[in-house]
Amino acid sequence: MDSSYTLTHGSPLSAMGALANLNPIQGVYTGYCLDGKGNPPLIGQLRYALGAKAAHLAFLAPVERFNTNTLSDLLEHLATKAGEWGAFHLLAEVDDQTKAFEGMRQAGFSIFAWQRIWKFKAVQVPLGSTDRRTWQVARDADQIAVRSLYQSLVPALVQPSESMGEKGLQGMVCRTEEGEITAFADLIYGPRGIWVQPFVHPSSDHVTTLLADLICSLPRRGGRPVYLCIRSYQGWLEAAMEDLNVEVGPRQALMIKHLAITQRAVQPALIPALEKGRAEPSAPIANIDQKGP
Repeated sequence: MDSSYTLTHGSPLSAMGALANLNPIQGVYTGYCLDGKGNPPLIGQLRYALGAKAAHLAFLAPVERFNTNTLSDLLEHLATKAGEWGAFHLLAEVDDQTKAFEGMRQAGFSIFAWQRIWKFKAVQVPLGSTDRRTWQVARDADQIAVRSLYQSLVPALVQPSESMGEKGLQGMVCRTEEGEITAFADLIYGPRGIWVQPFVHPSSDHVTTLLADLICSLPRRGGRPVYLCIRSYQGWLEAAMEDLNVEVGPRQALMIKHLAITQRAVQPALIPALEKGRAEPSAPIANIDQKGP
């Protein structure tokens, strides 16, 4: 239920996944729930990075137990644990044709977007750009431009659920001849693959070539497969992907369970000049001695 992590590091149940759980800045919790009837337990795992706003479900197993009331009990237990760690949300990615989909909705999860994952096996051959756009590794100076692009493309209701800004700027940007950033690709590297999530401005042309050039420009690929994720709020990119020799996975629902209630807090407005300074009289003040008659 965590596609970017599974595709880059392997299954959480594999040996590689177990070693990744030793990361000191990442908390991993595995829980189980029994139904009291002697059936095998339903097991679930969540993963939480220190200081992040959201925790993520790693897996639920076995599939045969998804259609029982035990699923709701386990998800509630995992959500409670995530809240104790400081997470505001609990996220999961679920194929909409699986048994877990409806069970998670009944457990308080809601859909905030959809996604498909496209897999590049072999090294992509450049298609030949018709202009001089180039992909480059993002720099700290690109932070403001990338943030502006991200906020203009991603719906406001989705942005609190994303974690792109929490890990800093790790990816590539595409610039025009004038130096304007028209696209950004968020990258996650792992021993099993590379995760790419593009954010492309709708005014961009030759998008198929743009995406092919992106795959060719990835640094330190090392023969690993590349997984390109397209979210529903950029669904128009899927038409460009159809012209490339890639595999497409099933549609996944991005689901969220809110663990905190948003509440407006009154905070006084501070004026630095008055808070740090000292008031000075605009005119002299005369001392008046009041004397009795």
